[in-house]
Amino acid sequence: MTRNGEQGNAADTPARRPVECGDLPILIKRDGTWLYKGSPITRKPMICLFSTVLKREEDGGYTLQTPAEHGRIEVEDAPFVAVELGWKGQGKDQVLCFRTNVDQCVTAGPEHPIRISHDLLSCEPTPYLHVRDGKGRFPIEARINRATYYELVALAEPGILRGRKVMGVWSQGAFFSLGDLPSCCDV
Repeated sequence: MTRNGEQGNAADTPARRPVECGDLPILIKRDGTWLYKGSPITRKPMICLFSTVLKREEDGGYTLQTPAEHGRIEVEDAPFVAVELGWKGQGKDQVLCFRTNVDQCVTAGPEHPIRISHDLLSCEPTPYLHVRDGKGRFPIEARINRATYYELVALAEPGILRGRKVMGVWSQGAFFSLGDLPSCCDV
């Protein structure tokens, strides 16, 4: 209430800043296991709750942020793992939906692209799915697990992307490269 008895609005109230907790003893391993002080967090509802307050900072680091607290955590690779693929349609009309290890469904498309990273030494591909935006240029991603990637490869078709012959998949009208075609193959 204001002095004259009228209701105040949210704009009159200063924003509450979360308490800075520094580095939290939480690690998300490459396989999607969440650890607290080196011990696995085994309660999936707890992991799912934490996943909703996971943020990506401008420097690429990860934090957990609630309205009351904010702290940095360590992530070995990507914080989520895409563990299941569902699809319907084919060609440009195809829609690919991924389920993550925290039971979030993400449909690949222009706002949720698929990208492939290659290991510098082995050249082995590692596929990722954009789950949600972070601050700055670093998104929050799910690493697509091997079995799901093989399902994705089974749906691949030849195409041309940025002038290169590639094998790729369609989802929501967007084409995503899974890798270059050998020069001996025609598109």
